[in-house]
Amino acid sequence: MTNSTMTNSTFLAVMVAAIFVATQVGAQTKEPPIPPEDAMKLSDIIGKIQQRDQFRYVSEVEWDSEGYYDIVYYTTDKAKVEIKIDPVTGEPRL
Repeated sequence: MTNSTMTNSTFLAVMVAAIFVATQVGAQTKEPPIPPEDAMKLSDIIGKIQQRDQFRYVSEVEWDSEGYYDIVYYTTDKAKVEIKIDPVTGEPRL
């Protein structure tokens, strides 16, 4: 192996390591997606869903990074309902 090839290999290894470290640091400092400041309380949103006709129980609630709650609930006739809820208005997203 020539000195030039070894230098190129070392440079490439250092660059790959630097990129890896930089992406790991960036991933750790990125803030997790959260509802906006003017969002309704989640308990109020769930309360509105519980008032729906034939509501039985909530199965899942997730915050989607695109800015809405993804809620799954079941009705008294065992139907599964998946709904996307705007966190500010508490209304379904279209």
